[in-house]
Amino acid sequence: MKKNRKKSLQRLSEPAVGVYFIVLLLFAAASLFFRQYYLAAAEAGVTLLLLIYALIIRRVRERQLTAYIESVTYDTENAKNNTLMNFPLPIAVFRLDDSRIIWGNEMFFAMCGATGTRLDASIADMVPGFSGKWLFEGKTLYPSLLEVNGRKYQLHGNIIRSQREEDSAFMGITYWVDLTEYDNIRLKYEQSRPVPGVIIIDNLDELFRGQTERIRNDIRDAVEDKLNQWCDEYRGILRRYDRDRYIAVFEKQDLDRMKEDKFRIVQEMHQVESPSGVDASISIGLGEDAETMGEGLQFADMSVELALSRGGDQTVIKNRLNFEFFGGRGLEVERRNKVRSRVMANTLAELIRDSSKVFVMGHRFADLDSVGACAGVCCLARKYGVKANIVLDMNQNAAHLLLERLRREPEYKDVFISPQEAMVRADGHTLLLVVDTNRPEQVEDADLLAACNRVAVVDHHRVGNTYIQNSALSFIEPYASSACELITEIIQEVADQTDISRCEAEALLAGIVLDTKSFSLRTGERTFDAAAFLRRAGADTVDVKKLFKMDMEATVARYRIMQSAQLYRNVAVAAPKEPQDRVTAAQAADELLNISGVEASVVVAPDGKGGVFASARSIGELNVQIVMEKLGGGGNRSAAAVQFTGISLEEAVEKVHAAIDDYYK
Repeated sequence: MKKNRKKSLQRLSEPAVGVYFIVLLLFAAASLFFRQYYLAAAEAGVTLLLLIYALIIRRVRERQLTAYIESVTYDTENAKNNTLMNFPLPIAVFRLDDSRIIWGNEMFFAMCGATGTRLDASIADMVPGFSGKWLFEGKTLYPSLLEVNGRKYQLHGNIIRSQREEDSAFMGITYWVDLTEYDNIRLKYEQSRPVPGVIIIDNLDELFRGQTERIRNDIRDAVEDKLNQWCDEYRGILRRYDRDRYIAVFEKQDLDRMKEDKFRIVQEMHQVESPSGVDASISIGLGEDAETMGEGLQFADMSVELALSRGGDQTVIKNRLNFEFFGGRGLEVERRNKVRSRVMANTLAELIRDSSKVFVMGHRFADLDSVGACAGVCCLARKYGVKANIVLDMNQNAAHLLLERLRREPEYKDVFISPQEAMVRADGHTLLLVVDTNRPEQVEDADLLAACNRVAVVDHHRVGNTYIQNSALSFIEPYASSACELITEIIQEVADQTDISRCEAEALLAGIVLDTKSFSLRTGERTFDAAAFLRRAGADTVDVKKLFKMDMEATVARYRIMQSAQLYRNVAVAAPKEPQDRVTAAQAADELLNISGVEASVVVAPDGKGGVFASARSIGELNVQIVMEKLGGGGNRSAAAVQFTGISLEEAVEKVHAAIDDYYK
């Protein structure tokens, strides 16, 4: 290496005079050729003297150039070393293979709290949590701030390679920028950001019903006292802007404390009771992580409406990504009334009249409630002269007897179509009506839902994290017993008894009977009103009963499932190892509720296709919808389910146990 440098230096220092000496020698040779001996000798002597002089001058210039280069190199190295040593930021150079420190300036070791230099020490030992993986990934900035001795640093760095031929190891060089003050200001800003909220008294009409004006004022004052005490505790602002609605503003740091307390104000509000024995219930909607106050209020409005659609008596928080739910264990608060049903019925009728055709579909593996609601929609479409089709998998469903009965009717000769056929027939004026589910991942065909731009939803399940958005109509009532009950109410408002066929009336009644367990669960006065209307329309309860018949094999399978049940915290959990039919598993879960001491039941079973499903039922205080939501499923308070993928039966049972434990916590 040094020889090569010396030769290069010599080439740079030598003047290009060789050609001149050659010419002089040629002249001397010519004089000698022409016998001019004295002239040739003189020319040779002059050439020799010039050569000696050139060599002397070259040596002098070479020494001068070498001295100059050494001076410049020394100054450069000295400046580089001084720059690194006195650099205003901590610097550390380390080996990438073992994180050993090769060199670091004094600021780096002072930052780490070390006295003097500690070469060959591990940088991970001096800075806990440090990793050089980000440099291997081609990044020049550490993904997060690192805290060292109470200070927060942002790391910049890159990979370098040793210039020595005998050492080919890669090294990392890092620069540490102290951002403690900046990050503290950022955290203070984020913690002080406003979080707007909307609070609704769910059952104000029930609290005021039959009471004098003085008692009504006392009830309102008691509710507001509770709310004011709660807001004062969390340094919030509360103002009433409607008879049953309040607006509140908190800071982000106080919202975190509310989450830790699980919004206990929702439970404490039950202490306010009217003379008639009705407990007060509130729903809270909060908007978090919004860019503006207006957007935050929009988030809060969406949250409180979602809380009401889930039955009220809970808190919902919306941020820019998803929803968070707190509470919701109590009974759903009924907010339905004839006016709302009439408005929804007229709106749906208008949508049907303005459509070229109507497609109606429910959830996958349709049951009697889903198919019965679809039949009710076909009745409405027929009244307004619009062609209606039911999108359904005729093989994978739990309503074969009802489907056979419907297909024998002249009106249903060509009503049932596949999702693929519906995609071909759909146009810009097609109305897609989704019944008995509000979650896009649970519909019969998600592609058809995405393809239709005019969508309406009629459902009785609580809304979860995901729901069908931007629908032209959303009639979601968690207090209703079934989707068939809601469709029956709509038919009552816009149609006559003569418009509905006997088969359709029995299909709707079968859906109500299924979801109410023969009018024993989730049954209100509106449920009996709907059943009475269907009975007057010609529904025969004996024929409806026949739709629930099971063959001997399914009956035996149901009792085998029950034999595998074990009691876990007042919940009967059955986990048969053999693949089970979903309908049979759901019926087994219903049967387990008849056992004394059982508040809820869960049947976890393989589906025969590589997956595992769970069907849950409840008649006690345990809300199975909350339990199933923690596992990625959904439903309502008394009936819910979930589908597992990629796990074994034993792992699914462990997850169910953990969700039950978390619920009771």
